Amino acid sequence: MLFDLDQRTATLAVGEFSSFALGPRESTDGGGSGIWRAQLGTHWHNELRQRATAEHAAAAEFEIPIAGDIVHRGWRISLNGRIDQIIRPSAPATIATPAGSRHAAAAAAAVTVLREVKSVTRALPCDEAELRRDYPEYFIQLAAYVALARNGLLRPVEAPAFTPLPPRDPTVAAQIRGELIFVETGAGLAQSIAHLPSEEALFRAQLDRIADFLDLRLRARERLRGLRYRPAFAQPRPGQESTLAELAGTFARRPLVLFEAPTGFGKTGVLLEFALGQLKSGHFDRALYLTSKSTGQLQVVGTLAAMTAPPSEAAGATPAMTTATAAAATTPVAAWHVRNKAEHCVNATFHCVRDNCSYLAGAAERWPTSGLARFYLDERHRRDLDTLRAAGRDARICPYEITRAALAFNDVWIGDYNYVFAPRNRGLFFEQAGFLAARTLLIVDEAHNLPSRVADAYSHTFSAADAYAVRDELHRVRPAATLVSAWDHWCHFLQQLERTDALGAATEDDARHLLAEVSKLVTSVSVDYAALGPHAADALWSVPGLVEDFRTNTLPQLWWVPRDGQLALTCLDAAKAIGTTLREFGGVVLASATLTPVDGFSTACGLTDVPTQRPPRPAPAAAAAAAERDSLPLVEEGASAARSRARPDRFGALNKRDTKKLYKQVTSAADLLRVEEARDAAGPALLRAAAPWRDGSYDVAFDLRVDTTYQQRARFYAATAETILGLQRAAAAPVAAFFPSYAYAEAIRAELRQAAPEFRAALQPRVRDLAAQAAWVNESLLMADALFLVLGSSFAEGIDALGGRITYAMVVGPALPEVNAVQRARLEEISRRDGDREAAFRQVYQIPGMTKVNQALGRLVRAPGQHARIVLHCRRFAEASYLNLLAPEYRQGTEITSDAELARWLLPPA
Repeated sequence: MLFDLDQRTATLAVGEFSSFALGPRESTDGGGSGIWRAQLGTHWHNELRQRATAEHAAAAEFEIPIAGDIVHRGWRISLNGRIDQIIRPSAPATIATPAGSRHAAAAAAAVTVLREVKSVTRALPCDEAELRRDYPEYFIQLAAYVALARNGLLRPVEAPAFTPLPPRDPTVAAQIRGELIFVETGAGLAQSIAHLPSEEALFRAQLDRIADFLDLRLRARERLRGLRYRPAFAQPRPGQESTLAELAGTFARRPLVLFEAPTGFGKTGVLLEFALGQLKSGHFDRALYLTSKSTGQLQVVGTLAAMTAPPSEAAGATPAMTTATAAAATTPVAAWHVRNKAEHCVNATFHCVRDNCSYLAGAAERWPTSGLARFYLDERHRRDLDTLRAAGRDARICPYEITRAALAFNDVWIGDYNYVFAPRNRGLFFEQAGFLAARTLLIVDEAHNLPSRVADAYSHTFSAADAYAVRDELHRVRPAATLVSAWDHWCHFLQQLERTDALGAATEDDARHLLAEVSKLVTSVSVDYAALGPHAADALWSVPGLVEDFRTNTLPQLWWVPRDGQLALTCLDAAKAIGTTLREFGGVVLASATLTPVDGFSTACGLTDVPTQRPPRPAPAAAAAAAERDSLPLVEEGASAARSRARPDRFGALNKRDTKKLYKQVTSAADLLRVEEARDAAGPALLRAAAPWRDGSYDVAFDLRVDTTYQQRARFYAATAETILGLQRAAAAPVAAFFPSYAYAEAIRAELRQAAPEFRAALQPRVRDLAAQAAWVNESLLMADALFLVLGSSFAEGIDALGGRITYAMVVGPALPEVNAVQRARLEEISRRDGDREAAFRQVYQIPGMTKVNQALGRLVRAPGQHARIVLHCRRFAEASYLNLLAPEYRQGTEITSDAELARWLLPPA
């Protein structure tokens, strides 16, 4: 739906109009069964078209556009669609009837019949009342077509001589008749139900729903215009006071901003204050705030609530609040934190099939009397997950349906990357009524994770064990034998796979063929998904989407077998998908503490023009001539032809025709310049937040005594262990040591047990729970001499408890990714694309590895007054290709080439 609140207009398709609901949408089929029903529906549409052609010949027309405006409650609603069949009136003179009935026959022959065809899975014929109850949207759709046709808005496709019926002719209503034809998908039996005058009430009620929605959106717009909120920081730190203005100014010039602010800077508050300002100014209808972790999303929710809470609820509020504070009135911002579907579920087992869930079946009928509209009518109503689940239980309505129904009325949507970038999940946002990406501000926090997360969304894994488990479920519910057989072939194929770094072309073709066969049957065979079980149902539903992805997805993929019986389809580079999605939005801010190096991040997000092939370098003797030739703009003819001619010395050397051609080229160069300027304006702008309190807060030493490459590190285990001991003695407190892997950390811990048995080194556990991680950090700071942390893990990137508590730390080598089949394939893909293997190595290995180092070090200084002394323990850190990838505050330091130099550096600073 597209709408203009100022003009009070809305435009939508008739199908969208008929299914629109301010609440749950009742689905007649669960999950993937809707796909096969649509396929069969197309088949029966074609079959009925042939029957109508045979019966009515030239009087039958198909897929006729129909459009028009309807004014309702002060809104002009524009509807458009295509009616499946129209049977035109036949000529009265051709009908032979008795004289007394001639007038009636002529009137009957003058009727235009509108037919809409709908496929259903139930047995037909069926009681009409039951069909009207279960498929109200179909009858609304037909009523809309009849209303538009009776207003003379019918337009034939291939009958230019046809004259529409006059809009105010009193005989119009009698000349238009509607029929809804239900077709049973299994047997093809058809049942026709005539449109009744009483169904006009359904049509009017649907107009009311649309008007209600538009009124609420208008109310939301007015609320935003009067938006009042507190600043994110009552007392800004040095650097914070100017950052908001700098961000707004940069965004005004170029609405695609890379915003880099150090850990602990408070960028969440800056981003939210910026977003609220943009919403209040009317630049955007809503803001999307995405992060990769639920903890970050909760922080956004808490910060936003504090900025818009009434004075009595504000943090630190007391009865003795000053008059100025009490006068700081705020306006509630309608914000919704979107959690994944499974977290909403109130059943013991998450298996989202209508026939299997009493919270889904009949939810649309229960919604009007449920009182759940309060979740979007009252901006201050609690929207946390526990409240949603409790309300859903009480009303016997799925809590996720509450989220889906309320989302359109909220100003700020907070959630995971997947709701925008993952094909399987983005429908929740993009299919919301009134959602328009061009009128939406997108904020992506922790954006350094975006390339890998989107690549994961386009990657898939299959295992023989899982496939056989699905086969067992299929045998239990006994669907069509053809589907069981096709899945059996897929199981056998997976079982025979042997480990390989790249699947052969023939084997890949076999896999594609087998998946296509399964997809064809999943979309054409009825399956009892409620009885099938959640794991098997999800496995089947995913196949048609995957096969469609094969057809449309152009991202590079590696088909490989990580271990026997397992097939992996790994996306090697999601840059194209990311860049395409980002450019859909009216404004974008990508924020992180570690966007450095910016060129690498921009390339990984598809924000730079990457040549398909780097041209060969010309020989030195030809360089000047090539530069001279290339200075002439290439317009209106092939590049090779234009480059083959040298630029003339002057215009007079040309004849009239060539002068005219050259003039066209010269004047067109201005157009090319404008295109180039527009391309620059569409590119990203970089803003680095000022944090003067970080200046001089790091004292860095580059330890050149050791080589931590995989082949050489074992030679220096003793030196690494001794350096950690020296670091702890100098600190007289626990120190942190960051390692590229668990295996490396374990090896050094074993070395320490031999060299200093009394030394207590605590290795981070393999736990995902944030509370458990924080508890381990707190305990280790009390009980251990050193915390061994793994670079790139949540301990190194997400734990904020180290700032100010660890003052001595050591990074044991750059955390380059493991050399495996995927990384080798990525290296080859980027090398082939760019023609530069050195640049490809930087993109695939060096940038990810050094980003992990920057992330870890950034956690050590998070507030003014904090300091850290850092040992970068590998000679590679001093090499230009690695040094330039460090954040600027870590690039200056002391080079350590001997044990004596290290001992002097470890002395307390003067």
